[in-house]
Amino acid sequence: MAEQTTTKSLADLKSAVAGAAPKAEPKRDKQGRAYATGKRKNAVARVWVKPGKGKIVINEREIENYFTRPVLRMLINQPFTVTNRLNEFDVVCTVSGGGLSGQAGAVRHGISKALTYYEPDLRPALKAGGFLTRDARVVERKKYGKKKARRSFQFSKR
Repeated sequence: MAEQTTTKSLADLKSAVAGAAPKAEPKRDKQGRAYATGKRKNAVARVWVKPGKGKIVINEREIENYFTRPVLRMLINQPFTVTNRLNEFDVVCTVSGGGLSGQAGAVRHGISKALTYYEPDLRPALKAGGFLTRDARVVERKKYGKKKARRSFQFSKR
C-alpha cells in the first residue's frame, strides 16, 4: 500500500509550462488592418496599421505637415526601427487632445500596440524598448489657496 510519488525535474516542468502557453493570434479586421488606441498626457490617438509603403497619415495630413519637428517624427518611427519594419506598414491615425509632444507620444504608443496586434511576434522587442507601457504622468491639478498646483501667491510683508 505504498503510494508512488512522481518527481519531475525542473527541465520537465519548464517544458510542460512552455508547451501550455497558447500562441498569440493576430487581431485584424476585414480590411487586414490592426487597430489600437494610444494615450499620453491628455492626448488620445486611434491608430490603424496595415501593410504598405510606410506612409503615415495623421488627421488626414501627412506626417511632415502635422509634426514639423524632426524629433517628433523620429519618436513616431521608433517602433518601426526597433522591429526592423521601417517602410513596411501604412499608418492612418486620428489624434485629439493635448499638445504636439503628447500627441506624438500617443501616436507612438498606438503604433506599438497595433504592431503587436498585427504581428504578435514583435511584442518582446517593443516591450523591451518600453513602447507598450502607457506613460502615466499627467498634469497635477491646481489646489485652492495656490496660484498653480504648487506655486504660492507672492508674499509681501507690507
